[in-house]
Amino acid sequence: MAPDLTTGSDADSGADRELEFATTPNLLTLARMGCVPIVVGLLFFKTPYYDLVAALVFGAASITDYFDGYLARKQKSVSIYGKLMDPLADKFLVVSSLIMLQYLDRLHPAFVILLICRELAITGLRALASAEGVVMSASTSAKWKTATQMVGVPLMMAKEPLFGIPIYPIGEVLLYLSIAISLWSGVDYVVEFFKKLPARRRARKSKLRRNPG
Repeated sequence: MAPDLTTGSDADSGADRELEFATTPNLLTLARMGCVPIVVGLLFFKTPYYDLVAALVFGAASITDYFDGYLARKQKSVSIYGKLMDPLADKFLVVSSLIMLQYLDRLHPAFVILLICRELAITGLRALASAEGVVMSASTSAKWKTATQMVGVPLMMAKEPLFGIPIYPIGEVLLYLSIAISLWSGVDYVVEFFKKLPARRRARKSKLRRNPG
C-alpha cells in the first residue's frame, strides 16, 4: 500500500502557517500596538479636540481586536506570534490608556492599580498553566470585562458631551463595571486553575505508569 504523502504534506503546511509572521491578523495586531503611542501622545495635549481624536483612535484600535481574531479563524492563519502579540496588544492599549486617564484626574489611582495588578496576576497564572499543559480559555466574564473597557475607556477620554449625550458619566459607569467584572473573572481563573492543575498532574502520572518507557 502506497504511503499517504498528503497527510504529511498537510501537517508540514500547517506547521509553516503557524510560523508565518506577515499574516493579515498579525499586521492588524501590530497596527493596534502602533496606536498605543498615538493615543497617549494625543491625550498629553489636554484639549477637547485631541481627547476626542484619541478616543476615536482607541475605538479603531479596539475594532481591530475583533477582526484579527475573526480573520485568523477564517483564513486558518493562527500563528505562534499572533498568540503572543494579540493579548499583549490589548494590555498595552488598555493599561496605557488607564494610566493616562489617571494622569488626567479622570480615574482614581486605586482603580488603575487594581486593574493592572489583576492583569499581571492572570497573565502569570495562565503562563504557569500553559507550562503545565493546562489550557485556560477566556471566560465569558472576561469577555464582558474587555467589552466594557473598550467602550468605557474612549468615552472617558472624549469627556465632553457629544450630540447632547453625557458620554463621560456613561464611560465612568462602564469602567467601574469592568473593574467589578475584572475581579470576578479573576476569581474564575484562579478556581479553574486549581481545579484543572491537579487533574492534569494525575493524568500525567497515570500515563507514565501505563507507559514507563
